Amino acid sequence: MRRNTIHFFLFILTIASTWLTGGLSYSVAIMLILLGHEMGHYFMSRRHGMRATLPFFLPFPFSPFGTLGAVIRMESTVSSRKALFDTGVAGPLMSLILSIPAIAIGLKLSVLIPTSQIKEGTIRLADPFLFSIIQRVVLGEIPENVDVMLHPIGYAGWVGLFVTALNLFPVGQLDGGHIAYALFGRWSRMIFIIAIGAMAFITIFYNPGWILMLVLMILFGLRHPTPLDDHTPLDGKRKWIGGLMFLTFLLSFTPAPFPQFAEEIKKTFGWF
Repeated sequence: MRRNTIHFFLFILTIASTWLTGGLSYSVAIMLILLGHEMGHYFMSRRHGMRATLPFFLPFPFSPFGTLGAVIRMESTVSSRKALFDTGVAGPLMSLILSIPAIAIGLKLSVLIPTSQIKEGTIRLADPFLFSIIQRVVLGEIPENVDVMLHPIGYAGWVGLFVTALNLFPVGQLDGGHIAYALFGRWSRMIFIIAIGAMAFITIFYNPGWILMLVLMILFGLRHPTPLDDHTPLDGKRKWIGGLMFLTFLLSFTPAPFPQFAEEIKKTFGWF
């Protein structure tokens, strides 16, 4: 009972922090996306007979997100590569399913304004390829010297896509790491090394804002716990879903999600 009280308290605090950061509509949309992601993990782990906690939401009442996301903790050993795959893929699949309509609805509610009218200090977003596709479908061709003032619901969808891509990075204990291990077993270590190398390249030559993420990947991204059944391979359907999720990662990831922040860091520290 006491543990459930903590989950509820953190959930309410995160609603408040996201509301404070982006308003009511942003708060409702981003909380639904984050809740869907974590409950996807939770229910799939329970389906495979594994114990897991309810989500711990992490309030952070500051721009640009108003939250540091949410996590659940596994309290039992993963039974098989199949269970590992299903539990790992359920979270990003749910957040993707919820983020796409949030982006579409938000774009419909957004306003097009001349670039010259954008106030100094306005946060600019880099559009991942998937976001750009949805924008083109919803708004059509955007004229030159015109920008989209994204509605808070659309911004929540953009954040959801960002979170989904980040979790799908094929490293260690991230969802993408679980999926990679379930697909390739011990060979996934090579994928982890390549992914960390790619993040190091992006951090050094493109966006030093990833430095903390890179350090965490180096410290925790090369190892993955072994499931009890580490020999039975995945079936063809799961392999296809795994490939689809890594394609989703490529379409959703952007090296510099906040371009002006990356440039400011480079200027401040004399980066490349």
